[in-house]
Amino acid sequence: MNWSEFFAMGGYAFYVWSAWGLTAVVLAYLFTQAKLRNAKIKAQILRQIERESLVDHSARATNKESGNS
Repeated sequence: MNWSEFFAMGGYAFYVWSAWGLTAVVLAYLFTQAKLRNAKIKAQILRQIERESLVDHSARATNKESGNS
């Protein structure tokens, strides 16, 4: 068996290689979407932490001004 026979796949090369190609495209798409979603969620978490920190700091400052500790 030589390489040209291998790539010809006994006459089924179009179906075999198109299935491989489509699978590779779908996997690349899913990987990219997962990475983008992960980055978006991390950014949302960081914004939430910053907001909570600002609210907590503001509440402490208000309590100190009013004499409540």
